[in-house]
Amino acid sequence: MLAADEPGLIDALFLLSYPLHPPRKPEQLRTAHFPNLRTPALFIQGTRDPFGLPAELEAALKLIPAQTTLVLIEGAGHDLKSPDIGERVASAFTEFL
Repeated sequence: MLAADEPGLIDALFLLSYPLHPPRKPEQLRTAHFPNLRTPALFIQGTRDPFGLPAELEAALKLIPAQTTLVLIEGAGHDLKSPDIGERVASAFTEFL
């Protein structure tokens, strides 16, 4: 939210398991600040995250006018537990930069 309020404050955002909405409450989106984001953002999200499923996050990221990258961790929940999580995150971060 701070990056949306103060463009240029930081160079990029790195978000792990962004809580798009409370579990089982997809109508309570936490995206009001998204249209004001001018900072490139890398989102790492599990495909089974109850705080935001892939389709929900993909739709929400369209609200952000800056560059966004979404990396999905297959089968992972909000905790991002996955045997190859370190490799996946490192690779996504390197590509994003």
